[in-house]
Parts: sequence; C-alpha cells; structure tokens
Amino acid sequence: MIQAGAVGLLGLGMNHLQALRAEAAPAAGTAAPLEKAKTCIYIFLSGGLAQQDSFDMKPSAPDNVRGEFKPIATKTPGIQICEHLPMLAERSHLWALCRSLTHPSNDHSLGHHIMLTGRTPAPPGFNPGTPQPTDWPSIASVAGDATRVRNNIPPAVVLPDRLVHYSGRVLPGQFAGQMGSHRNPWFIEASPFHNTSYGAFPQYQFDHQERGKEDNRNFQAPNISLPQGMDTSRFSSRTGLLSNLAQQRQELDGFAQTENFDRFRQGVISLLTDTKVQHAFDVTKADEKTQERYGKNSFGWSLLMARRLVETGVNLVQVNLGNNESWDTHGEAFPHLKEKLLPPTDRALSALLDDLKESGLLDSTLIVMAGEFGRTPRITHLPQHYKLPGRDHWGAVQTVFFAGGGVKGGNVVGSSDRIGGYPANLPQTPEHMAATIYSSLGIPATAAWLDHQDRPHHIYEAEPIAGLM
Repeated sequence: MIQAGAVGLLGLGMNHLQALRAEAAPAAGTAAPLEKAKTCIYIFLSGGLAQQDSFDMKPSAPDNVRGEFKPIATKTPGIQICEHLPMLAERSHLWALCRSLTHPSNDHSLGHHIMLTGRTPAPPGFNPGTPQPTDWPSIASVAGDATRVRNNIPPAVVLPDRLVHYSGRVLPGQFAGQMGSHRNPWFIEASPFHNTSYGAFPQYQFDHQERGKEDNRNFQAPNISLPQGMDTSRFSSRTGLLSNLAQQRQELDGFAQTENFDRFRQGVISLLTDTKVQHAFDVTKADEKTQERYGKNSFGWSLLMARRLVETGVNLVQVNLGNNESWDTHGEAFPHLKEKLLPPTDRALSALLDDLKESGLLDSTLIVMAGEFGRTPRITHLPQHYKLPGRDHWGAVQTVFFAGGGVKGGNVVGSSDRIGGYPANLPQTPEHMAATIYSSLGIPATAAWLDHQDRPHHIYEAEPIAGLM
C-alpha cells in the first residue's frame, strides 16, 4: 500500500513504475544486453492502405483494378511505386517491401488485433467491441517486457494516441491482454480524439463522409513536467513525504527493498525533470527547418517524436499515422490518398530515414509500416455513403514496408498475383512480421513471458521473414 500510494503522490500511474521495476527484475527469457542497442519503429496505418495504390502497383490490370494512379521508377531498377510517393522512390536503396503478407480477416477489429499482436487466430473470448484481458499481448507489450530499460522512459511507447473508433469504442490488440494491464505500453496522448475528422491535421485533415464537423485539434506534447496544480514547493513537499514513507518501509521490510524502491522513485522523478525527455516530446517547438522537412502536421510531428525517443533509448515506438481508420478508403479513395494521406506520409517517412541514416542509427533501428489489412483488388462504390469510389477491406494480401535494422535495401520479398488479390509466392504471415521485429530487438528465439501463474508463453510464433535482411 505504501508503494502504490507513493506513486500516487507524484500524480503518476503504476504503469510507469512497472516499467522501471523491469530493469531490476527482467522477465523470463529477457535478452542479454546487446553490444549495440537495437530498436524498432512500428508505423501503423489504421484502416488499411491499398497495396495497388501504393507499393504494389498493377498497371497492366483491368481498369476496375489498377485505379487512377500511375507507377514511377524508384532508385532501384525494377521496383516501381505510386507516383504520389516520389520522396520514398528516391530512397529505395534504404528500404524493402514484403508484397505477400496475408491473413484471413476482413474485419477492422480482428484485423487490428492480428496486426498489432502478430497473432492470426482470434484469442479465447475475443470481443471486437472492446479489449479483453484474454486478448493476445500486443507486439509493443511483448517488446516492452522482453527488452531492458535503457533510461527512465518505459521501453515501449505508443503515440500519438490510442486507436479509438469514431463511435468511442477502443480497438482491441493495442494492450498487454493476457500479460496483465501493468505491462501495457506507455501511451503518449498528443493527438486529441476527434470522431469525424481523419488524417494529418491540421494541414491534411479530412472527413471520409463529408459530415462537415469542424476540426480544431492541436497536436500537443504530453505534460510530464508536473501534475496540474502542483508547483515546485508542493512537489518538494511530496518528495519529502515520500522520503518519510521510505524510512517507514525500511523499518518494515529491510534496507535492500527500500533501496530498490527509492531507485524506482528517483527514476520517476528524473523522468519529470530530464531535459532530453522534454526535448523528445516537444516536437512542435523544433526548429523551423526540421519541422518543414517532416511536415508541420500530426504525421510529421509523430515520426519526429519517434526519432527522438529512439535517440533517448526507447526500444520500441509504435506510431499510429492517423486516428482509427484514417486509411479506410471505401470511398473518395483517390483524392484522399493523393491529397491527404500519401503526401504527408511520403515526406515524414523520408525525413525519418534521412535523419536515422545521418546519425548512424538506421543500421540498428528497424522501421516497419503496415495496416490491419490491404484493400480489395476491385474498385467499388457505395453511393449511400460516398460520392466517389474506393476499395473495401481485404486481409488476403497487403504490402509491408521495412527499412533499417539490417534490412537489405532495394529488395522485394514475395509477390501478389496480377490483380493484387492473393500472394503469388513466398506468402508471409503476421507471425513472421512479429518475429522479424522481435529478432531485430535482440530477443532470443527461446524467449518467453510469464503470466500471473508463472507459466511461460513463447514469444515467437514463426521465423523472421526470410530474405529480408
């Protein structure tokens, strides 16, 4: 009770203390310290990016399949991508594609769960309407549990928000599930919820169904300095009270446990005052040149924050590019992709690649970009909802983008059929993708996490994607 109450005195949750505790008591199967720290940025495109309109163009397919966009050559001979990704085309030597990732679900909720956990079968008691304690743990939760804390920030972070449907229901698959909520990743809420507007606000926001609701969101760095209403004097008083509580605990439990608790407390306090941490979060105050390179919008600021968090020692950063279902292009697909979604992604991701390359961190930082599924080969039109056509949900195949972390640039693994409907060769699963992430983080193939009954659960459900590295 003393320990829980002491954390409350600082206005922080148990989640942050748990991450610090992991440093002292690593989970079963935790990777040994690596000679060179490995990190991962998992970019998630909620709603599902159309492979035929981005990284797996089908220019020879029929009109009702190939869409409005034209392919352009990349720096790598033989690899073409969408004309609206010109900056990434210039950097193809830095990235690779897997064009054959497949799973069986066309449902948003289950698709999110599959691609955020790296587990294809639905878990026992799966509820598409709300997360359950029986859900599979997210990739971010597993990574946070199985890697070492390298600073006072939790080892796995999700930004700039949780994925929440416009109706208000929270999408399953983002949390620790069977591992217990105390092993959830740390969610940095920098992007306020908006139930009708999508995309890279404020420059590129849009409404799928043109409902006309004003979008006045502001991207804001999380306030981790001090809880609201607490000045320096009050904070000093509380830390003084914590010292008294620690002294009482010493009398109750002995010096060794008190020493550990004091270290956790000091870690939390330093998180509040560390200028490097503050710098990582305060991306809207970056210099003008940096903001222009990334884009002065939620996509650019999110990837800039991810880069800075990697530099401060966070092991895995999940970046949700767009709130829930921003990429759900049933209708208005081509104008929304052309004007609202692909340009800010192209710019921000290219800037991220450039900065990691220049700093020498790209070799040790794996970048993965995927959605919950791809889109249908055939273009469809739902006139009751949309003025213009688009594509529907399609789990059978999608293209996943990889860069850094040992990835062989200018490389394509697997292929889809002539209309981008199914894998044509080398099919890969979400389990293969997750294993690639875990391997890049240095997590041993034999690693496991322990549940509340100390039963081990294997982390790896497949081998990493062959031919990618």
